[in-house]
Amino acid sequence: MGCLGNVLWFIFGGFWQGIGWFLAGVLWCITIVGIPIGKQCFKFARLSFFPFGKDVVYGGGVGSVLLNILWLVLSGIPLAVVAALNGIVFCVTIIGIPFGLQCFKLAKLALMPFGATVVS
Repeated sequence: MGCLGNVLWFIFGGFWQGIGWFLAGVLWCITIVGIPIGKQCFKFARLSFFPFGKDVVYGGGVGSVLLNILWLVLSGIPLAVVAALNGIVFCVTIIGIPFGLQCFKLAKLALMPFGATVVS
């Protein structure tokens, strides 16, 4: 299911969500201070392109909390809203529910990307 799910996901919505993360990373990398945030965006762009078979583990400390607050104010809300709306649209049909769950996983990640790691 992982390979087929990833191919279908990429065709029916994953490409655009990954591009959103990629563009956010490019914008953050314009400044030297934002490069660590941009690198995190690029990591999650790869996850957005092919999310099946991968999980996100949350952790971190005080630095992660501060970066998550800064991220949420500047970039996180638009990415989370788009992913949540895509998830709602996918969950309208029974066949789309696995894709909707991936969208909700990405929406949560868009709200708290720092301190999160992607595991296979």
